[in-house]
Amino acid sequence: MQAEVIREGELEKRSDSLFQLWKKKLVVLTKDSLSLFPDGHKRAKGKELGFGSILKVDCVERTGKYIYFTIVTKDRKEIDFRCPDQSCWNASITMALIDFQNKRAIQDFKSRQEMEQAAGTQERRLARAP
Repeated sequence: MQAEVIREGELEKRSDSLFQLWKKKLVVLTKDSLSLFPDGHKRAKGKELGFGSILKVDCVERTGKYIYFTIVTKDRKEIDFRCPDQSCWNASITMALIDFQNKRAIQDFKSRQEMEQAAGTQERRLARAP
């Protein structure tokens, strides 16, 4: 099943190579991930950054032409991006990430509550046993 696309378009990613060149990527943002496709084609195998592995969007800097930002993963890897000033990709990614993290926190809280309630029911049963 394919996730609903929030936004699709072009971003530039700084390469990990020695020269750190900026390379254009087709980017697909969903409620769970950010997928990067080389050369602007979804036919090619893309790299998916699941929001579960992303810690934050950081280092936002605006110049005359671009907005520069960094995605920091939970293993502390930094991935640098830039986008045209008016495109606001950094805001779109940040809002989707916050939404994902909030939903995950609510699910975790509800799971803990259910476990505590189940443990409490078990304790009451044991207390009533002869």
